Amino acid sequence: MRLLLDQHYSPTIAKELRNRGHDGASVEEDAHLRDRGDREVWSHALAEQRAVLTEDVRGFTLLVREWTAAGESHFGLIFTSPRAMPRRARTFGLYVERLDA
Repeated sequence: MRLLLDQHYSPTIAKELRNRGHDGASVEEDAHLRDRGDREVWSHALAEQRAVLTEDVRGFTLLVREWTAAGESHFGLIFTSPRAMPRRARTFGLYVERLDA
């Protein structure tokens, strides 16, 4: 799995995914992506052939609609909810387990 974690997520999750053999990257690990907007994150994920993990349903859905309307494909989006999967240090393992599965 090639995955880019949006800025909402700890780089610890990406690191643990790498430890399990996945190609996980984090916006927070990349100084060029940190504090960039959704469009830049999306473009980076496309260039690296990565799916994006994000809570930003509205922003990324708009980008996907634009992209697919232009006849382009992408590598996927994984949406999470802060209600179902809170982003706290004690839930990092939950993210890793679910993404690994």
